[in-house]
Formats: sequence, structure tokens, C-alpha cells
Amino acid sequence: MNYILADGDTRNSLLPFTFTRPVAEIRVGILTIAEKWEKHLGVEISYWTEDYLAQRFPLVTAADNVVINAAYLPNSTLKAKIGTLKTKQALVFGDDIIAYRTDKLGERFAAEAYDSIAYEDECMTIKNTWDIFSKNDEALRADFDLLTQGRKSQPISDTNTVIGDAIFLEEGAQVEASILNTTTGPIYIGRNALIMEGCIIRGGLALCDNSVLKMGAKIYGASTFGPYSKVGGEVNNAVLFAYSNKGHEGFLGNSVLGEWCNLGADTNTSNMKNNYAKVRLWDYKTEGFAHTGLQFCGLMMGDHSKVGINTMFNTGTVVGVSANIFGSGFPRNFVPSYSWGGASGFTTYRTPKAFETAKAMMHRKGVEFDTTEQSILEHVFELTKRWRKD
Repeated sequence: MNYILADGDTRNSLLPFTFTRPVAEIRVGILTIAEKWEKHLGVEISYWTEDYLAQRFPLVTAADNVVINAAYLPNSTLKAKIGTLKTKQALVFGDDIIAYRTDKLGERFAAEAYDSIAYEDECMTIKNTWDIFSKNDEALRADFDLLTQGRKSQPISDTNTVIGDAIFLEEGAQVEASILNTTTGPIYIGRNALIMEGCIIRGGLALCDNSVLKMGAKIYGASTFGPYSKVGGEVNNAVLFAYSNKGHEGFLGNSVLGEWCNLGADTNTSNMKNNYAKVRLWDYKTEGFAHTGLQFCGLMMGDHSKVGINTMFNTGTVVGVSANIFGSGFPRNFVPSYSWGGASGFTTYRTPKAFETAKAMMHRKGVEFDTTEQSILEHVFELTKRWRKD
């Protein structure tokens, strides 16, 4: 059986993160959506995504394919139900197509050509950007159980104060002289991850492989720091995908950062409005502001964006890909991709300068800024022109 994770219509609701990745590459909990499905299915998957992303995230087809809506997160019940599908059958949840099985993968799904099977059990979906942090607690707990079942944690040093027992250290993880409270959620510390002295952590927390939590960090509300990230200061219910840095003091709450982002020292995000009203976020699909239904919502920042020291973000701010923000005052709450400036205004951040910065940051992490990455970012530059004043 050949399994494919398809973007579907959800992609547009998950911008700016899906400008540079398929829906299945979004990280929520400990793992990306693709990694979750691969763990559950026991096989590699491929991606049905935008053409300009296909070189990095290729589609693999076969004589027998199961196409899964990547907005749906796996669980054992859903996996079993998908496993019973026969050719020309589709698993549906309300008006949504969860999965279908086909021997001819060509045009997008046509419902009238398939026999529908209703799925009526619980399942988790990621259909809006704010779902990534608001559902992170549930996703983290599920991933913790999936990754640790039948396994034994590495020992934790006696220099730490540990409350509860839902803590797991992978090989090479280091934790000293910190407080770790697992009564509100599990704490997962990945391979070769480091928690420096004096950190105060209230689970859930996923500190993924090779990431660093810097001295004195205060973490609470289910948070995920993806591989090779660095985090310090105060963080409440935030998700960093990978290779991103919030290395200094300052508050980040109810927020999502893509890959290769950097927040300068004392950057602060507001996650609640002064009038306690529900937060609205810029919606690329409608080109307006969507109602999140949430009282707490901070910053959504696309890949490769950077922020200077002492930057302040208003409640419910969306920053696109490869923006460079600096200066005093609050920038507006929608900053288009490839914007250069701050509260006093923006100009276009031209690709030669943007790529210089990307190359420098990636080189520091031992990753090459290759032609595929450049091609994707060039395409995003063209896609997002409409929102900039070039």
C-alpha cells in the first residue's frame, strides 16, 4: 500500500507556514503530521502538494494508493478504519474527505466516483494556524504516549527537582539544576537536547532533538521547540518548528514560529487584547481578518523571518516569510513576506539581501542553503507581491 498525504483546501488556511512546506510538515505536539502518520502506519509516506514544493517534498505513486487529508492527525482508530478501505472507497467525516483508496492517481478527488464510508469517532484536525498552539497540549500528550510506549527513559540527574513522573529523556539529553513539573502535562527531552541550569518548566513540553533551553527559562502551557531550536526567557503555549531561536529574555505566548526564525533580545508578544475581546488574525484566503474565537493569540511567523532587539508585537500579529522587522513601536498586525522595516513603515526586502541572511543563519547550523531552498523562496517572493508595496 502506498500512502500519500495531501494538502487539500486546508493549505490556504495554514499560510504563511504552508508557503514553504506541505500541510503534513507542520509540527504540532512532538512530531510533524507526516512523522505521526509514518509512526502509526510503519511506512514512509509522500506528499501531494504545490508544484513548486514538489522537488523537496516529492509525490510517489503506485498501483494502489491511499490518499489521506493531511489536516487529520492519526490515532489508532482512524488508522484501523483507513486500513479497511477498498479501491474506490472514501472515508468521510461530515463534509470532509479524510482518505480514499485509488488505483489511478490523477485528478483531484471526485466524490461521486467513490463509495462513502462515514467516520464517527474522535479525531484531531489542524485546519487553522491557531490550531497549532491551541491543540498542542492534546497532540503532545498523544505523541508522548506513542514515542515512549514500552521504552525506558534515560536517568535524570538528582540535581533537578522533578514533580510527577511523566518525563522522558532520550539518549544524550542533559538536564541539571532545574524544576520540572509534569503534573500538568508530560515533558519530553529529545536526543542531545540541553536544558541549562535554573530552568522552570511546567509541562507539557517537547524539547526536540539537539535543542537548547537557556539558563533561567520559564516555560508553561504546552510548548514545542523543534529540532535545533534555542529558547530562553518566558514562553507560554508556543510552537517553534525547527532551527528557530528565541534565545533571550522577553515573552512569547500562544504563538507559532516556522523554521529559521530569530527573535532578538527582549522581543515581546502580546497574547491578549486590553479589552479582553476575542482575537482576529489575518487570513490569506479571504484577505481579511478571521475570528479565531480565542481570547489568547499572539504571533504567527513564517520561515526565515527575523526580528531586532526590543521589538513589540500586538495581539494577533501575522508575519510572512523572510521578513526583517526592527525599530521602536508596534508594527502593524499583518506584515507581508519580504518586508523590511517596522512601525514607521516597510520597504521590500529584496531576495539577494534576504538570501544572504538565510545562508548565514543556515551555515551556523551546518545546513546548506541549496538551490531547492532558493527556488522555493523565490517562488514565495513572487506569490506574495500582491500584499507588498514594492
